[in-house]
Amino acid sequence: MENKSVLIIAEAGVNHNGDIGLAKELIDLAVEAGVDIVKFQTFKSENLVTKNAAMAGYQVENTGKEDSQLAMLKKLELQDNEFKELQRYCVEKKIRFFSTGFDIESLIFLKSLNMGLWKVPSGEITNLPYLEFIGRCNEPVILSTGMATLEEVEAAIKVLVNAGTDKKNISVLHCNTDYPTRFEDVHLNAMKTMRERLGVEIGYSDHTAGVEISVAAVALGAKVIEKHFTIDKNLPGPDHKASLDPNELKALVIQIRNIEKALGRFEKIPTERESKNIQVARKSIVAKADIKIGDVFTMENLTTKRPGTGISPMKWHEVLGTKAAKNYQEDDLI
Repeated sequence: MENKSVLIIAEAGVNHNGDIGLAKELIDLAVEAGVDIVKFQTFKSENLVTKNAAMAGYQVENTGKEDSQLAMLKKLELQDNEFKELQRYCVEKKIRFFSTGFDIESLIFLKSLNMGLWKVPSGEITNLPYLEFIGRCNEPVILSTGMATLEEVEAAIKVLVNAGTDKKNISVLHCNTDYPTRFEDVHLNAMKTMRERLGVEIGYSDHTAGVEISVAAVALGAKVIEKHFTIDKNLPGPDHKASLDPNELKALVIQIRNIEKALGRFEKIPTERESKNIQVARKSIVAKADIKIGDVFTMENLTTKRPGTGISPMKWHEVLGTKAAKNYQEDDLI
């Protein structure tokens, strides 16, 4: 994907709890924070899980109750017309609308919205017919890699490319599918390995608490950052506890943009502003004591002091042993 600055995706996901009014509030918060994209999740619960599929451990822990995935997801599902309304609302609010599809029927619907971008969630990375559908669209793809080995990521990319997607349009997000992810389970270095081995743009889908790991990922070369956010971490639902609150989301954007500025160029040269300080901060060879014309410059009558407007101390050995061509007083530049 061609994007000069880091693409910041605010993942609203299912943190609307099935309420379109809450979904619009999340869009407002994303706009206020200054992110690039606000992203939701589109699914038909019956197409996504079997009747008896159990909830994940983190879902039980975060919701405080054990139920079937189907029962949980039905409460979080929005209808097609509601997604269309959210897309229109995003246009009105001047932020890019985006959603991840979790089943083929949902992908077909999302294609009709002409988002121009696809997201493969971690759970679908081994879903070949799903990958082929997205691959045939030949549009930019963001591929999350939670729970995956490098070989599985390579296989998914191969399916996308063989189906018709240009590899240069694929971005791979390092990810850990645990909510929240422990810091010791992040392994950000694996993100760099994927960039080197796969030859693709990299990013990070962050499920840790706080913002520092996302910021660190940007410093290591991430070009896409995806982070869940919520209105209130205490709301019922599987993802709120691992999400940022509104103030944290704002802080994330500010810190990422600051890191982008700080990364700068690869060339090591003085900046324009610091160049003005060279003469002030560096030193010159100066007289340590009074020196008369014809005296030999020695360690005893020379030293180095600011300002740096005279002979550089890097010429110290060239000056030692030569004779003074004029008289000097203490602290005179040689």
